[in-house]
Amino acid sequence: MNIPDPAQTWRPSALGKRFTKSRDWRLSLTGPELTITVGGEPVARNIGSFGGLTVTPGRVWAHLELEHSDRRFRFRGIPNRRAASFAAAFAAAQAEAVHALRLQQLVDEFDQAANQVRLFTEALATAVAVHLKTAGWLTTEFSAYWAARKAAVKFGQLLDNPDLQPHIKALSAVSRETVRIWREDLPAFIAAQNERHLAAELDACHDFFDTVEKSPLTPEQARAVVCFDNRMLVVASAGSGKTSTMVAKAGYALHRNLIPADKILMLAFNNAAAKELGARARERLAPLGLDADKVVAKTFHAFGLEIIGKATGRKPSLAPWLDEHGGDLKQLGRIVDGLRAADPGFRTQWDFFRAVLARDYPDVEGEPDNSASEAPVFRTAQGEVVKSAGERMIADWLYFHTVDYVYERPYRIDTVDPEHGQYRPDFYYPKIDVYHEHLALDADGQSPFDGYLDSLRWKRGLHREHGTTLIETTMSELWSGTGLHTLAQELTQRGIQLHPNPARIIATQTPTENERLLRTFRSFLTHAKSNRLSDDQLRERLDELTEGEVRFRDAAFLRLFAPIRREWDKKLAAEGCIDFEDMLNLSAEHLEAGDWESPYELVMVDEFQDASHARARLARALVAQPGRHLFAVGDDWQSINRFAGADLSVMTDFQHLFGPSEVLRLERTFRFSQSIADVSSRFVLQNPSQLIKRVVSSTPEFPPTIGAVSVDTDKAVKAAIHHRLKALHTQIARGRIPQPVGVKVTVFVLGRYRHQSECLPDCRDLANLLDVKFMTIHASKGAEADYIVIPGMVSGKWGFPSTIPNDPVLRMAMPAAEDFKRAEERRLFYVAMTRARRGVLLVTVKNRESPFLMELIRDHGIVRTNAIGEALDSTVCPRCGRAFMVERPGKRGPFLGCRRYPRCKSTLALV
Repeated sequence: MNIPDPAQTWRPSALGKRFTKSRDWRLSLTGPELTITVGGEPVARNIGSFGGLTVTPGRVWAHLELEHSDRRFRFRGIPNRRAASFAAAFAAAQAEAVHALRLQQLVDEFDQAANQVRLFTEALATAVAVHLKTAGWLTTEFSAYWAARKAAVKFGQLLDNPDLQPHIKALSAVSRETVRIWREDLPAFIAAQNERHLAAELDACHDFFDTVEKSPLTPEQARAVVCFDNRMLVVASAGSGKTSTMVAKAGYALHRNLIPADKILMLAFNNAAAKELGARARERLAPLGLDADKVVAKTFHAFGLEIIGKATGRKPSLAPWLDEHGGDLKQLGRIVDGLRAADPGFRTQWDFFRAVLARDYPDVEGEPDNSASEAPVFRTAQGEVVKSAGERMIADWLYFHTVDYVYERPYRIDTVDPEHGQYRPDFYYPKIDVYHEHLALDADGQSPFDGYLDSLRWKRGLHREHGTTLIETTMSELWSGTGLHTLAQELTQRGIQLHPNPARIIATQTPTENERLLRTFRSFLTHAKSNRLSDDQLRERLDELTEGEVRFRDAAFLRLFAPIRREWDKKLAAEGCIDFEDMLNLSAEHLEAGDWESPYELVMVDEFQDASHARARLARALVAQPGRHLFAVGDDWQSINRFAGADLSVMTDFQHLFGPSEVLRLERTFRFSQSIADVSSRFVLQNPSQLIKRVVSSTPEFPPTIGAVSVDTDKAVKAAIHHRLKALHTQIARGRIPQPVGVKVTVFVLGRYRHQSECLPDCRDLANLLDVKFMTIHASKGAEADYIVIPGMVSGKWGFPSTIPNDPVLRMAMPAAEDFKRAEERRLFYVAMTRARRGVLLVTVKNRESPFLMELIRDHGIVRTNAIGEALDSTVCPRCGRAFMVERPGKRGPFLGCRRYPRCKSTLALV
């Protein structure tokens, strides 16, 4: 842009002055300044202060008018050409002045923003230094706070303005460093600071980390100890030192004066675990001069009662029957007995459920047998084999209600012709001479079978033609819950009296044990209350989650559950008590409402894989205030207490429940060898929902670490175990297996069920070197032995995996059902294997091998031997995976075929 030269001047011409009789005036433009001289008195004005210029041309002379904030100037007598020249110069100078003003404003804005950045950076640097010194770790809370502060400055927009680039380049070195830090990703900057802090702490506290436990902490344990984020989940392997890490973290907090001892809380799931945590803390920390006595270790339940007491001024009492072993089931039994006595309708529904539905429910976790060529068998309580689950349900209902019926009795008229065979209606009631067809029809009256509707029209026509009575039920009606009610009406209207008699079925088939049924209701009650599911919400879940035969059973269960829960809560209210679930929910509610503020700054939770949603809610409420820390330790691979209320999703969805979290892993095990680690890890990770860990062992191998022994009958199991233990005893006695003098080798015989204690042999002849005991796998969790023996590695109802414990109805009370088949059974087997320090022996019965055992043989090369240790041919069928291949003769010579032939027709060539 061209600006007129300095002191360029415009004035009226001489003729113009005489003609207009104007006073002498002069306009001088020097850069951005305009000087106006009228009558010899110059007045200087910045060109930017003028509002505008008006030029009115005449025939010869033009009139000029300048607008200023404080006055208006009018000039005459200037030639048109000179007036136009002034107007152009004025416009150019004014435009440049406006641009210079905007540039100055931008510079001022930049300076102001740069000062904000400088102040922000100085404040951040100070906060980092202070936080690292006092709190020891830059937390997620800290990062989020400063990220919000950074966003509030909005400096990034100015940094990208091209007009400011020359100014940015002109900044001092300190200011340019400020801008560089500003441009960095703040979380990455904080993460880098934390890594530097970690390295410094590992060096500064080296002696502490080496002595706080009996063995020096591993790098991954030390990292979990030093990291002090607000929400931490430590995913720990079996035998990786979870308790050591928790104790060391409490000790580190005291050692570095991060948190006072009385503000550290350790939560465990039972009294024994809480006592162990407290004792371990005192044992390891007190000798280091740390105030371990003030660290609090409690169960969730004891602490929940304490919260309610402090929030309300009245500490509640747990129902006394909950303190008794099995007391909750006894109380539930008394409630059911009371309802049966007072309500005939409930009694009938309960007896039918116990005698029929509970004894034979669909196995929703069953693996489909794609190799099977046979249709499933549906056998009724009366003993006949029927064609469908619906027909079996009706037959059992009839038998339960003492209704005489005949299954598929030939129709009284001969119907055989070229197109039809003899018609056999599904049911016939001889006392009232009525036929009954159960129809495979959906709610729209359609059938999945070709030609079914034509056949139905033919059958109906026969009854009309011959005047016989036909009643009908449909698959849709039965599974929706109306079918049996309709059938009852049809029969009673025709003169049949229904007399419920559960003893009829009990006499022919063993019903579900009453205790197990009560345990199912108790578990359902635990989950429903823990997840705060009302009866209406449960009915909604019924509509969402179930259909078909399962829906019928689930609906029947809910009809019983609603009055049982009401009576349970009435009993609690009458005695002025609460149960465990009420305690967890009430304590969390008081914390969330601010009725009591927890003083604990560090909350540590052990065995987090066993947490329910109620426990998770309580833990979340405890650390809801800023500056609080949650340190949860667990192993999702060892989550085996679903029946008792544990919800694995609390751990696998940790960040969803608790917010942004630091997730660390303890992957080094000090218990078992690498071969056991490899096999057990690959086995449990077949379930893709499990969190991935790469377990590394620090213990020596004692081969063979995992083996299998096969016997011919169940009765031979005990003798086979004794034979193997005797061989172990001999090896120890001869020094082939190292063992300190005076220390016995420990052996656990682990049963999937309590009755497998019968497999424990008499080992008195081996007691000088071996300490052998029986435990259930559930009870063994947390324990370890040199050797593990697992009997009952067979298929079937009482096998391993079992189909018994996980009643499918529980999925309605759980937040989400697991998609993977036998997921908890797989984790239970993992727990059993990882109790062993040296070796695992799996005991099976010929031709009844467990699917888990078949998987280990197929995928991991586990060797199967007979009772005296001779190797057996163990080629697993590549098609069904459920049986071994056996040699068979053929037209072209011998070959290998699946033992399950003809259900599985897989073959292999002999090598």
